[in-house]
Amino acid sequence: MVSATLKGMLLAGSILAACPSLAQADVRAEADRLAAALVAKMTPDEKIAQLVNVAPAIPRLNIPAYNWWTESLHGAIGPVPTTNFPEPIGLAATFDVPLMHQVAGTISTEVRALHTLGRQTGKLGKIGTGLDTWSPNINIFRDPRWGRGQETYGEDPYLTARLGVAFVTGVQGANPDLPDVIATPKHFAVHSGPESTRHTADIPVTPYDLEDTYLPAFRAAIVDAKAGSIMCAYNRVLGQPACASDMLLKDHLRGAWGFTGYVVSDCDAVVDIYEHHKYAPDGPSGVAAALHAGVDNECNNATLGGATNLGERYKTALARKLIGEPDMDRALVRLFSARFRAGDLPGLRARQLSAVPVSAIGTAEAQARTLQAASESLVLLKNDGTLPLKPTSKIAVIGPLADATRVLRGNYSSAQTGPRFSIIDGLRAAMPAAKITLVPFTASITDGDPIPDGAFVDPDGKPGLRADYYNAPPLAPGADPKTSAVYDAKPAVTRSENNLGSRASELKQVSERYKVVWTGFLVAPETGTYRLAVTGAIGDLRVDGKPALTAQRYSQWAEPLKLVEVSLRKGDRYPIRFQSEAGATSAASTLFWKRISTNLDADLAAGTADADAIIAVVGLTSDLEGEEMPIHVEGFSGGDKTSLDLPADQRALLEKARALGKPLVVVAMNGSAINLAWAKANAAAILEAWYPGQAGGLAVGNVLAGKTNPSGRLPLTFYETLADLPPFDDYGMKGRTYRYYQGRPVYPFGYGLSYTSFAYAPLKVQPIAGDAAQGVRVTTTITNTGKRAGDEVAQLYLNFPDAPRAPRVALRGFQRVSLQPGEKRTVTFDLSPRDLSSVAQDGTRRVVPGGYRVSVGSGQPDTGVPSQSARFTAAKTVELPK
Repeated sequence: MVSATLKGMLLAGSILAACPSLAQADVRAEADRLAAALVAKMTPDEKIAQLVNVAPAIPRLNIPAYNWWTESLHGAIGPVPTTNFPEPIGLAATFDVPLMHQVAGTISTEVRALHTLGRQTGKLGKIGTGLDTWSPNINIFRDPRWGRGQETYGEDPYLTARLGVAFVTGVQGANPDLPDVIATPKHFAVHSGPESTRHTADIPVTPYDLEDTYLPAFRAAIVDAKAGSIMCAYNRVLGQPACASDMLLKDHLRGAWGFTGYVVSDCDAVVDIYEHHKYAPDGPSGVAAALHAGVDNECNNATLGGATNLGERYKTALARKLIGEPDMDRALVRLFSARFRAGDLPGLRARQLSAVPVSAIGTAEAQARTLQAASESLVLLKNDGTLPLKPTSKIAVIGPLADATRVLRGNYSSAQTGPRFSIIDGLRAAMPAAKITLVPFTASITDGDPIPDGAFVDPDGKPGLRADYYNAPPLAPGADPKTSAVYDAKPAVTRSENNLGSRASELKQVSERYKVVWTGFLVAPETGTYRLAVTGAIGDLRVDGKPALTAQRYSQWAEPLKLVEVSLRKGDRYPIRFQSEAGATSAASTLFWKRISTNLDADLAAGTADADAIIAVVGLTSDLEGEEMPIHVEGFSGGDKTSLDLPADQRALLEKARALGKPLVVVAMNGSAINLAWAKANAAAILEAWYPGQAGGLAVGNVLAGKTNPSGRLPLTFYETLADLPPFDDYGMKGRTYRYYQGRPVYPFGYGLSYTSFAYAPLKVQPIAGDAAQGVRVTTTITNTGKRAGDEVAQLYLNFPDAPRAPRVALRGFQRVSLQPGEKRTVTFDLSPRDLSSVAQDGTRRVVPGGYRVSVGSGQPDTGVPSQSARFTAAKTVELPK
């Protein structure tokens, strides 16, 4: 029987079919009609199976499998090397909206190419093959302890909104009704740590903070950018789980904002409704609460292990009349309409099946763009004249991250990325006439880089490792996916791989259940002491005939590396035999190493003896700060930070380097604000590099060498101590971020230096429609007053009339401008009533009458940077919608 919901959709479709011009003009209505007709043919069991992120094929209806789980936070994640851009916090430091749009467009192209690969190999339904993406993360980075803050665009709602809009429109393309890839802003809402309580926390956010801080970026992504999807969060908000929240999903999302797309849950957020929040008494009532609130697709982590019983909760809910078929139909029409419009399913007249070639991944244009993004993300925080370095300098490079490559990627990134440049690689490329010496560091918690491809030799003496792929028979219907497999005696595929990584997703001959066995040798490029580790595989590496690195069980996602120290000789071959099985591990199969010093003082003295300058590459890694991670060491707990300080061994290294009496340049790599007070007082220069992506080392090298002028700006406030901040689990904004912090930061939001200088002309402020309350136009002229070309980031800030809880100051505009020496450029900012608005304590947003100060300059006003200010008055109140 066809539900009433579907009958209404089918009737609307028949009316459109009778009016071809109208149907042609309304793509979404046509897609909804096709979706409704398809859903009407499904059985209840088939419908239920489509409500979870792994949607199985329905052969009788010619519906291929589809997996809604696709990630591309700062680069597509898939089985082949994709382009890895800077971590989003670094992208935010570019303050470059057009670049963000281009980056997202590149990512979108590669996501579509991975979908094509899935079609070609018959592996649609695997993670990373869909035409949607669970990005961007537009939560507000309100506290520097949050490990996932690196995934965001920083602490400011306006900056986050503008960059979020650029990402969404770049991913989806010019027509949101015919998206290239469907964007999914996350995590809706009021979600930003701690990681340890995210499944249980109930956040009593005030109406003021909700409207002023936590919702503006989501509103912009939905209303302005027209994102086709949104992901609800784990936590509760004002008593209701975010994925069962009437206030969020009904009142704001579908009510005030007019959202017509689909809602996906964060993974296990629906499970949290009943298991952790206890908002519902059991699974069936929990899925019913989510479905009624408006969740259309449930991501469930059990799908990673092949679980096939997740629909039982929905069946029971249906039998108990907690939900009806119309509830499922409503969700499924949204989901299938999206698949038609994105080009996954045929039949929509305005859309062909997506078919971007796999060769579109990792193009020269993409690699140039990631270098541009990395270059623009770098923030010069201090420079006493040491930088840029002279071309023939003698340079000692020290620190645990000097030759690191894993740190470049940040979190939510593919282990298979394009060419990676460590900092020392980049320096050597940028300064070929310099003498550059690497001083290895001692064993450290940041250790562990993927062993480069060139270090492996297969049994025949050729580069790489031999990989034998063995298939297992398909599981019988209803069988436990954890049942041990019996593999074929002969491999289905034998080939050479560059490293310890499975390429099964690229191989049509390899079944869903398989194992891969790698054999060959490791060859060290230098004699020394190495720390070795393996993830996602079992087996061993032998030294002098004995196992030196052994893994007897499969490691899991985010599990800390178990590094062992081994002495290796240059040129010797060390036998390797490892294997991995599909579904046995959630960690990528990878061999890691790090060459270390066993006598740091002696190595430091020798390596810096004739150096003109010392570059110390220090910081964190996304294996220390990240999502709900099983790590608990000094300074880090569960993915969050417990201190703003660098690890103790790095602090000691900086002290030793400073004592040598030579100019010390600190390059910091991190995804969050760290305490740079010591470096500010003692170093000759400081460059904030974030997790800068695959080209990060080259970008850093170019800036240190002066080939690129630094132009990034901080999207975060850098504090000295956590004592300056409210408790981590306090979501109130008082005392947080540059807008409400009353103290003196080490470095303020918006700060960043250049190798050249800029000046601003006095501002001209004009009401757009007679009264400033209806909007104003702000104009100034920027001049490059230095001797070299450079980019300036002009930032516009507002000070509001006195009102309870009004922000101290707020960003309301920014533009990146490239200027030659002596060149002038006029820049204009048009501020809308929403730009001029502030929020009352009851959460209502309005332009309030009174006096305003507007400032445009190289950073926040009154921080010592070039800036001009002017005042204007709004005569009346303008009320604004949610």
